[in-house]
Amino acid sequence: MWAYAARRILYAVPIAIGVTVVCFCLVFLAPGDPIQMLLPPDASQADLEYLKKLYGFDQPIPVQYVKWLMRAIGGDLGVSLQTSRPVLDEVSRALSNTVIISLGAVMLAFSLGFALGTTAAYFVGRPIDRVVTGVSVVGVSVPNYWLGIVLIIIFAVNLGLLPATGMGSQGSDHFRLSNWSQLKYAILPVITMSMVPLGIIMRNTRSAVAEVLAHDFVQTLRAKGLGELAVLRHAVRNALPQILAVMGLQFGYLVGGSILIETIFTWPGTGFLLSKAILTRDIPVLQGAILILALCFVATNLAVDLVQTAVDPRIKRA
Repeated sequence: MWAYAARRILYAVPIAIGVTVVCFCLVFLAPGDPIQMLLPPDASQADLEYLKKLYGFDQPIPVQYVKWLMRAIGGDLGVSLQTSRPVLDEVSRALSNTVIISLGAVMLAFSLGFALGTTAAYFVGRPIDRVVTGVSVVGVSVPNYWLGIVLIIIFAVNLGLLPATGMGSQGSDHFRLSNWSQLKYAILPVITMSMVPLGIIMRNTRSAVAEVLAHDFVQTLRAKGLGELAVLRHAVRNALPQILAVMGLQFGYLVGGSILIETIFTWPGTGFLLSKAILTRDIPVLQGAILILALCFVATNLAVDLVQTAVDPRIKRA
């Protein structure tokens, strides 16, 4: 187990290096000059050249990448072109806000998806199975940005029960779970973010558990007089590695794929930070945010692999 964990961490190193190359180079493909956006329309060419030299944009891209990578390894992701604040501080604050609604969506989607998917698998072919399958199809098919707008119209505009945007009544960027006046701001984003993972987890859990329940050893357990609850527990345990893999991917999606949701709800997370950085061509923020999100996804996949091995010893790792 420990040897496998060490190998997986070692394998993650070249993946992380590849991520840094993609993060650094892709942002330069977008049109527009980030330095030009910092200057007034009547700025001279000398001012433009001075700022390019100041921020290091006058050097070849390979040289910029090597210097950026060396700084990133030391924890320095540069300075925001728009706010002049360290990128690491900007991204860390935004990531903590993203984790708040991501964990809420995880708890909602994973618990409901696992419970409903398992129930549908046990009653496969019956009305409850068809209902759960229909709900999962709707969850996967409905665009989350459209759902977010509909929820705002219903619960914020028409009913006035929940706030529509922001993270606090006075533009607060610090969130406290114990404060209901702030907690209610997270309800609509959490529900919106959880719908797609909920549908995917329900479908995959139903498929995995139903497949195990169809195996011969399940009939043997029943023939030996084992109760239905115990039989279901054995089936779920055998299907758990497959379910965990799907959950791990969905967790990575929730953390890294929230740009539309956070933009709709003006939630100050990484998605909202990325959308602002794209509009303002803030290259250091773009590079730093994408890098940290990608590394979080790599770390999530590594954790899922290790948990799968711990849960099911039958999984042999080469």
